[in-house]
Amino acid sequence: MTCIDQGTITSGALSVVGTGIDLVEVARIRQVLEQWRSRFTRRVFLEAERRYCESRPHPWMHYAVRFAVKEAVAKAFGTGISPELGWQDIEVVADPATRAPSVRFSPKGQALVARRGIARVLVSLAHTHNYAVAQAILVEDGKSQIQMPKSRK
Repeated sequence: MTCIDQGTITSGALSVVGTGIDLVEVARIRQVLEQWRSRFTRRVFLEAERRYCESRPHPWMHYAVRFAVKEAVAKAFGTGISPELGWQDIEVVADPATRAPSVRFSPKGQALVARRGIARVLVSLAHTHNYAVAQAILVEDGKSQIQMPKSRK
């Protein structure tokens, strides 16, 4: 039984080269929004993300889960949020075909994706009233020259 959604990986040459996960306390994001809304949202989120979150009945929940996605993606790359991959280099979007969560990268982010030989970034997210969680998985295109650390014996 084979049933893989969100873009079945069909080539045997593809492999997972990075994973990241992040858990956010929704109350913490709500508190930051109450104190620093404009400054925080303009620094971390792109215009379309802000519009979406602000259109929801409880915007802090949606900001929290998008924050978690950005952190999870940055962790999967091993860069964290840094000059190499910043907050606004990762945009959380809905896949046009499936409406599943996905990410889009700025030109700087696209350059990192190309350097690392990444074919897909799979993301999953969830949130409750108290917590938001996201996971990111980087899948290489099979052409990458990434050197993996050698295991110790």
